Amino acid sequence: MTEFLNVNGGTIAYEVSGVAGPLVVLAHGMGDSREAYRFFTPALVEAGYRVVTVDLRGHGESSVGWASYTRTDLAGDLIALVEHLGGPAVLVGHSIAGGAVTIAAAKAPKLVTALVELAPFTRKQQVRLGDMRIAGYRRGMTHLMGTTVLGSTRQWAKYLDIAYPGPKPTDWNTRMGEITAMLEESGRMKAVQAMGKTSPADAGEQLGNVSCPVLIVQGTLDPDWASPQAEGEAIVADLPTGLGSLEMIEGAGHYPHVQFPQQTLAAILTFLAGVRA
Repeated sequence: MTEFLNVNGGTIAYEVSGVAGPLVVLAHGMGDSREAYRFFTPALVEAGYRVVTVDLRGHGESSVGWASYTRTDLAGDLIALVEHLGGPAVLVGHSIAGGAVTIAAAKAPKLVTALVELAPFTRKQQVRLGDMRIAGYRRGMTHLMGTTVLGSTRQWAKYLDIAYPGPKPTDWNTRMGEITAMLEESGRMKAVQAMGKTSPADAGEQLGNVSCPVLIVQGTLDPDWASPQAEGEAIVADLPTGLGSLEMIEGAGHYPHVQFPQQTLAAILTFLAGVRA
């Protein structure tokens, strides 16, 4: 059942699963909704967690027309949600939300027990000489730019096809229809365009201020970076010594939690067991 939280500037939609256990908040990436965690939530509840899936501002059932869509803005929404739910919580963030949970942990350390960042955009990006020679990276960036500049659902669909290399989820066609329908609602694509134009620099500046354990999860075939492993290692290096660890999911693209949910969830549960211990 969808619940709503009024925050400064709009309304955030979320859903609670499970009645007891440590709180885990799952935040999706740009151009998606809380349905991104449809394969995760039942398993986390079964493992003894109280799970909250949230629609980012401008997405899913959350309101549109926000003044801005930076990672700092998203972090404020997540902090408000955790406070509302009684916290503290483990924050899980994908892509742009990976940067947002970093900021949330740095700004509200008493409310965040651990972070899981899935294919996160948490550092200022730099395109190096030769990166565009990598076909997957070049094609992915082309369609991402097309989405941001043109506001095209067709360009977004082409990007997602590249972002899920190899086998697609069994509900691929249904889910693509749902995503396209969402983005065709008034104001939704404008939110995606605004997010696509934001820089992750605000998140990168907070990496050194994080004080809880952090798990970075990257897909080996993620087209959003010339080298997904190098990006993951750089994030770990920018965290305080000993807090970060990196897990690579073989064959996964930019959505390891959807493409390979069992492998990704196993890595997360092992990490969370260590945090609880």
